Amino acid sequence: MICTLIILFTGDEGEAYGYRDGWDETGSGVYNYTGEGQEGDMQFRGGNLAIRDHAANGKDLFLFSTLGKGRPVRFLGRFSCANFETIEGVDRGNAKRKVIVFHLVPMDGLVDQEQLPSQPRTSYALDTLRARAYAAAKTSPGHSGGTASVVYRERSESVKQYVLARARGRCELCTAVAPFQRADESQYLEPHHIRRLSDGGPDHPAYVAALCPNCHREMHHGRDGRSKNAALEAAIVAAEAKYSSTESVS
Repeated sequence: MICTLIILFTGDEGEAYGYRDGWDETGSGVYNYTGEGQEGDMQFRGGNLAIRDHAANGKDLFLFSTLGKGRPVRFLGRFSCANFETIEGVDRGNAKRKVIVFHLVPMDGLVDQEQLPSQPRTSYALDTLRARAYAAAKTSPGHSGGTASVVYRERSESVKQYVLARARGRCELCTAVAPFQRADESQYLEPHHIRRLSDGGPDHPAYVAALCPNCHREMHHGRDGRSKNAALEAAIVAAEAKYSSTESVS
């Protein structure tokens, strides 16, 4: 069984090295989380690489706060990494070094992406929408944790628009035509996050599908939802991999 989560711990230990985890001072609701590594410049390997690429790997981030030696930990919630920045700090030898700070957006309590207002329907070709979605899904440098929520929502919208275009008006599970048209005359299908039991999971084209309302509800509440979700994931991942292979040859 594929592990679809990454567990993170935060505490006061970082203060000894000149940095501190915590909610962004702008009041944006973004959590600034410092990467791992106590000596030298922090690198994108190990846990730092896993956090940066969690969406591309279809994994959620679960953050816990340590309360002290011998004490229990507190669950802070499920997050998505919108972007990151590199700041100046010191290591445990008090030498100057580069420190990676990830800007994490809390996922719990957010409105389902299907309920968020969409941007005007685009007329871009599928290839263009796909390129925009993959670029948006990649965690990139960002200068401020205060803008991370906006970055995350823009990413979600880009992925959503590509996935709905990829479906070409048909459910990606049962292949039935969308049940009706939206006010803008686009076909009504609902984004489904394959790697989560509830929607709002990692936004990446390989792990989001467009489903008709019936199939979407069955995924979450039906007896065969788990097996159908596994089959859907295999089909979408294979389709995206095939598309990438075709791109590299052409």
